[in-house]
Amino acid sequence: MKSIGLPVRFGLIISGILIAYFLVLSLFNQHTNPAFSFLNAVITAFGIYETIRYYKLEQGSDFSYTKGIIAGIVSGFIATVVFSFFFLFYITEINTSFLTELLKTVNVGYDVSVGLVTFTVAIMGFATTVISALTVMQYFKKSWNIS
Repeated sequence: MKSIGLPVRFGLIISGILIAYFLVLSLFNQHTNPAFSFLNAVITAFGIYETIRYYKLEQGSDFSYTKGIIAGIVSGFIATVVFSFFFLFYITEINTSFLTELLKTVNVGYDVSVGLVTFTVAIMGFATTVISALTVMQYFKKSWNIS
């Protein structure tokens, strides 16, 4: 259980930062602009980087590529799940006109439901997590170079 505590803690921190960023964007009425969601990937990648960095310090010589990638993926998945639930709560309870405003910005050409948008947010978060964890682990893996 000790080995999973750090990724869970960092996952909650990442989700808190993502939620804060979303709320700041909503203060300036920019939360319906999909271009600003690119910073979500940067926030997630940095959080995964910090998770793996601290996890490597905690594990010491017992650190491996597999353990590092699992720590990064767990933290990103937890952040994605928490943010997705917050997003669902936000668009159904806090700002019920969000979906209408979003569809004015992005014309997809067919009816979109709350579930589909939330599912898309979750899939984007999971994809960002996997890509970020794989990318960050390239920095932390042991080198096999003999020079």
